[in-house]
Amino acid sequence: MDAVATPVIAALLAFFYILLTANVIRTRAAEKVGIGHGESRLLERRVRAHGNFAEYAPFGVVLLLLVELAGSPINLVWSLGAALILGRLVHAYSLNSLTLRPKCRIAGMILTLGSIGLTAVTLAAMSVS
Repeated sequence: MDAVATPVIAALLAFFYILLTANVIRTRAAEKVGIGHGESRLLERRVRAHGNFAEYAPFGVVLLLLVELAGSPINLVWSLGAALILGRLVHAYSLNSLTLRPKCRIAGMILTLGSIGLTAVTLAAMSVS
């Protein structure tokens, strides 16, 4: 079976990663900070939003691809992928806002980890059946 959903999900996440990268670059230029975050709390949060995305999104995509290639129903793959995308968007929004939004940050991580966890469970269940 060919992967259909995962490449689209991965591409959407890649475009968002580029936006997060550009956001860090713009903030670095505005704050005149080349390395680290200096004294800027906003730059620190934006660097972490970018880093956190890089830490979680690829792992989620790999699991989605494995589940899709193993023959999982396509609607399940799309649903898990949508949760991953939404989780990453909400989490990044919370850290990139001028005012930190803790409830959004928590919701973003719940969606992200929920998606990764459910995808892992699905993959494990498909592997033993």
